[in-house]
Amino acid sequence: MQRKPLTTAMAWALALALPPALAQGPASAPAISENEVRIGVLTDLSGIYSDLSGSGSVLAAKMAVEDFKGSAKPSFAIRLVSSDHQNKPDVASTKARAWFDEDKVDMIVDLPASSASLAAVKLAKEKQRLVIVSSGASTRITNEDCTPTALHWTYDTYALATGTARAVLKRGGDSWYFITADYAGGRALEKDASEVVTAGGGKIVGRSTHPFPGSDFSSYLLAAQASKAKVIALANAGNDTTNTIKQAADFGITRKQTMAATLMFITDVHSLGLDKAQGMFLTEGFYWDLDEQTRAWSRRFHAVQKRMPTMAQAGVYSAVLHYLKSVQAAGSDDSMTVVRKMRELPVADMFARNGKLREDGRMVHDMYLLQVKAPAESKYPWDYYHVRQVIPGDQAFLPLAKSTCAGARKE
Repeated sequence: MQRKPLTTAMAWALALALPPALAQGPASAPAISENEVRIGVLTDLSGIYSDLSGSGSVLAAKMAVEDFKGSAKPSFAIRLVSSDHQNKPDVASTKARAWFDEDKVDMIVDLPASSASLAAVKLAKEKQRLVIVSSGASTRITNEDCTPTALHWTYDTYALATGTARAVLKRGGDSWYFITADYAGGRALEKDASEVVTAGGGKIVGRSTHPFPGSDFSSYLLAAQASKAKVIALANAGNDTTNTIKQAADFGITRKQTMAATLMFITDVHSLGLDKAQGMFLTEGFYWDLDEQTRAWSRRFHAVQKRMPTMAQAGVYSAVLHYLKSVQAAGSDDSMTVVRKMRELPVADMFARNGKLREDGRMVHDMYLLQVKAPAESKYPWDYYHVRQVIPGDQAFLPLAKSTCAGARKE
């Protein structure tokens, strides 16, 4: 089936303005092209984000397809492809274009590195195909760069940075020094956390910006140490975060100043060890050991991957599963038809129990304020977190009324 691109205005009108009877009527919905749904996992298979996404995200997508086939018994075929975008926006755009144009991929998921995810979002707007970002963090996806076919599923810089900043600020951390990665996601993390700190009566006493990826963080850490800030905040991710924390421990900084990670994953804690990461606060959208449902799914994942899943990987599972449910319910793989159905259906799975897809593309769900356990508190492998607070989705994410997404209705 040949798909013709729509203008942004036309697409938003189709997505939001048509009455439900016309927008969702089965008689007008295009059928599933070639009776096959094609999903691409565009991820980092070899670089700085490969632990938090990578092959684990591919596995999570496969698990979603298998679970959907087992429960829904679809009449259409499902094809899953994957590729490494190397955290480069040009590579991400080139691969996405080839998938859309040549392989007729219907939906691309995962997309770590904000620059790569934003490149894919731009292309998807042009091609009127669907992208679901699970590993990219930039709030631009649902704000100034929002499009009708770009969805943000798992977390963003606002939810992560504000959740952690509020917790640390309440515990007396009222002076902050930022060590920030020089890319869109890092700058967004710093901005969102800084706004919470200053609004709460704290102050920002300094900042250092490091190249991406980084290796030697000593000069930035020494500047942070000299600032005498109570909190050294890391606005970076992946190996940059773990290397910063390791070097801070070598300098003895963690004994005198609090380290706060605005974007950190369970694989980072595993790499660091509890002796170096203990006591740190972080915000996540998923924890494998939350309850029986998360444990059952995570043990299946661990049996293959030999490590517990990150929130990014769990988010890929949830996004793919909800997408397939919506395709089946709509009887179509047309992007706008599927997105409308995804908004209509509640997101209910082991990742999100009460999730809802908003008109700006943000999937709203509960987040969790976590604190890393001390070594003596951990009772079994991957027992790494205290769950200190469940943050309801309507408090965790930027309110729709404050969104700058031009096409979304405001509350």
